Amino acid sequence: MKISIFAVGRMKSGPEKELADRYFDRFAKSGPAIGLEFVGLTEIPESRAQSAAERKREEADRLKQHLASGAALMLLDERGKSVSSEEFANRTAALRDSGRRALIIAIGGPDGHDPSLRDAAEIVMSFGAQTWPHQMVRIMLGEQLYRAATILSGHPYHRA
Repeated sequence: MKISIFAVGRMKSGPEKELADRYFDRFAKSGPAIGLEFVGLTEIPESRAQSAAERKREEADRLKQHLASGAALMLLDERGKSVSSEEFANRTAALRDSGRRALIIAIGGPDGHDPSLRDAAEIVMSFGAQTWPHQMVRIMLGEQLYRAATILSGHPYHRA
């Protein structure tokens, strides 16, 4: 299953980007052995519309252009369900095993996700009740994707 990330906002060069890239690279190298292929990250600039609702709608429209027919959508959203690393790995594997060819994981902008995306998403997940900076979310997502690959392959990186 091809996994891609869609992120609102651009990440500048620096230690945060380097760490996120390091985890995405680890996932890209470890995922194919278990049927998970990292195909990259697409960044779009934040909308400049006047209202939050308009910004979210514009950002959602851009994401919908990237949704391939049959792709599963996972949103990272502070109002989503907090799951363990094992559950994240197992949900990803379940999508793969059900024959899904693609998964898009979306990181919203400062205003969050448009309700139409939440309605379309198969999984709405959070990294806890706290609000995290965009850069930290990318790092945590990269690490969790790598961790999921190690869990699914039986690698000792994840010790519970």
